[in-house]
Amino acid sequence: MNFFSYQGGALFAEEVPLVSIAERFGTPCYVYSRAALEGAYREFEHACAGRDTLICYAVKANSNLAILNLFARLGSGFDIVSGGELARVLAAGGVAGKIVFSGVGKSEVEMHAALQAGILCFNVESEAELERLARVASATGRLAPVSLRVNPDVDPRTHPYIATGLRESKFGIPFEEARRLYQRAAALPSLQVTGIGFHIGSQLTEVGPFVAAIDRALEFVDWLRAIGMPLRHIDLGGGLGIRYRDEQPPAVEDYLGSLFERIGQRKVRVLMEPGRALVGNAGLLLTRIEYLKHGSARNFAVVDAAMNDLLRPALYDAWHDVLPVTPGERAPTLYDVVGPVCESADFLALNRPLAIAQGGLLAVMSAGAYGMSMSSNYNSRPRPAEVMVDADAIHLIRDRESAAGLFASERLLP
Repeated sequence: MNFFSYQGGALFAEEVPLVSIAERFGTPCYVYSRAALEGAYREFEHACAGRDTLICYAVKANSNLAILNLFARLGSGFDIVSGGELARVLAAGGVAGKIVFSGVGKSEVEMHAALQAGILCFNVESEAELERLARVASATGRLAPVSLRVNPDVDPRTHPYIATGLRESKFGIPFEEARRLYQRAAALPSLQVTGIGFHIGSQLTEVGPFVAAIDRALEFVDWLRAIGMPLRHIDLGGGLGIRYRDEQPPAVEDYLGSLFERIGQRKVRVLMEPGRALVGNAGLLLTRIEYLKHGSARNFAVVDAAMNDLLRPALYDAWHDVLPVTPGERAPTLYDVVGPVCESADFLALNRPLAIAQGGLLAVMSAGAYGMSMSSNYNSRPRPAEVMVDADAIHLIRDRESAAGLFASERLLP
């Protein structure tokens, strides 16, 4: 279902006109659909029917407490990459025993906090991390459950900035070192080897790379069982893409079905870490046109949102559809949609045919993932409000920041 649609000549989020959200909460503003979030989660849940699985939402995609709480109430686990994300998940009502801790740079403080909380597993990404975790676990008197994130050296065929499973990537343990490190982990008394994981990249739109990666991971599952070290789980990672423009990602059922077929009858629990696939198309960025600036070379729609609010276009040259909230009847003009930030890279969209007027509203679509979570205060710009729409109800789930709040923790010199 499309949870953002035109009704009576105006763009709605579920049953709420976006115009009314802008009037009530101002712009820029992130707007999410509860029905879209729940629907995306249920699609994964349905595809997992009959299997021993745990869906672990990747918190980095969107870490708003209301969204985390919504997934927690649906039964979700969580994939975290920092102590801050651990604190957020617990504050949102997430179950510690359903948390997997990934990331290449876990500090001793973060390890200690995760051990105290009683998380499900650490996804270990280097030999140095393995040794540190063993020391921290020993000092705290706790047994640390570990899974090695093995780098399968598979080309995910995605943007190079979000490819994470190649040989030259900073992520994961090189395939050729994994057997030795599994044996080392098993020999450390403060560690308990429970699984294997991989993550080859983000915004993947083909099943092939996932299948190639799991085939390599299953080599370890079978080898470990043969030497008397059976694993409890295999973590498929995340990375399933969404449609931003003309991509055709596989259906969740087809994607997981291909991987379940490879796993076969092996008695292992299957973990997965979807992020973008759950939240990407469940949100948009609502922004107002401040000025229309026409020139001989290019035309610009200068809006009140900027690269600090939505970094993906500037960082990845990423495409987001841009829709007028109330389309005009005039002929479309080609515009670059740009923000007020003092960088030439401050654009949200380039060369788009838009029938718009100064003061009108635009919706930057598919902004639910890596939008607010990657935002910043560059140029001392307060970050937007966030709103959740639930049928005809509107819930403010994050206040708009204030300029004074940005420097409230700073101190003048005496």
